[in-house]
Amino acid sequence: MKKDKIIVGISGGVDSSVAAMLLKEKEYEVEALFMKNWSRQIENGKCLWEDDVEDAMQVCDKLDIPLNVVDLSDDYWEKVFKNFLTEYKSGRTPNPDVLCNKEIKFKAFLEYAENLGAKKIATGHYSRKNKNENYFQLLKSIDNNKDQSYFLCCLNQSQLDKALFPIGDLCKDKVRKLAKKAGLITHDKKDSTGICFVGEQPFRNFLSSFIKPVKGLIKTTNGKPIGEHEGIFFYTLGQRQGLGIGGVKNTTNSPWYVVKKNIEKNELIVAQDHDHPLLHNKYLTTLDINWISGKTPSLPFKCKAKCRYRQSDQNCTIEKNENNRFFVSFDSTQRAITPGQFIVFYEENICLGGGIIDSVN
Repeated sequence: MKKDKIIVGISGGVDSSVAAMLLKEKEYEVEALFMKNWSRQIENGKCLWEDDVEDAMQVCDKLDIPLNVVDLSDDYWEKVFKNFLTEYKSGRTPNPDVLCNKEIKFKAFLEYAENLGAKKIATGHYSRKNKNENYFQLLKSIDNNKDQSYFLCCLNQSQLDKALFPIGDLCKDKVRKLAKKAGLITHDKKDSTGICFVGEQPFRNFLSSFIKPVKGLIKTTNGKPIGEHEGIFFYTLGQRQGLGIGGVKNTTNSPWYVVKKNIEKNELIVAQDHDHPLLHNKYLTTLDINWISGKTPSLPFKCKAKCRYRQSDQNCTIEKNENNRFFVSFDSTQRAITPGQFIVFYEENICLGGGIIDSVN
């Protein structure tokens, strides 16, 4: 019996390459789809995606599967990058990868794949899913170091139903070994970093091409000016590097950290204490939490959460909900909770959902 047609989102990296290979080995009807989502930035006269699509072509030739290429750059600009710029303009620090998964990889890409006759789509995310009673659960990857459920926190039941994560049960080193054994060109390719679909960029130069930076004062917590910043949106809470502060009279040689951003006055507030009280909070609010199950739990609700990707899970309580504004308290103080980032909720290895951090107190 002929198996379903599955279209794999292939990026030119090792993870999506192996995802396609594993599905082909299971005798699904597999096709690949490469998304061109960023065409504005040119590096050395070459579009940033050109090397990746060449690698994708070689992988597909090796696996003997068709490769489709679609330009979703307009969707990416309208639904992801505009929001990215708006958040930075407001002094917040966004995470475009989460929105990219919600709006591009599991929406625009999914719709395109369905038009090609696909029953489901697959990606190279390190994550898993499970059907529990009448709904799907998003689970952490077997590889805790590579788990990407954080970036998938805004998926809904319909998107999860149509999604497959073929490498979620594998560790990264195993994925590379499988790719090498199969002779895939991507087996030792460096993992992609930087902004989703934009890639690695000199961040200040890149952001300055879209938002005009306005210099302002860097002040200590007692209001003393000690330097000048290059544009307040370049900096994030807890940041140590790139402040350009040195040789301040009557201070120690200890490093300085961003502890507050005064957007109205265009001032960056810094202190020499890595654990300054202004960097530690137990409470935050978030707007419009996406609950993957489709149901809001009864509040107050105890679970675990992380406020940034690499953070370990922290005990918290979702206290109340007022007009889709959720109030969250942690059992212990958290360092550098950053508005614009996502807080993602967990129960053991189940990702419950997440929302954008709106305010901290």
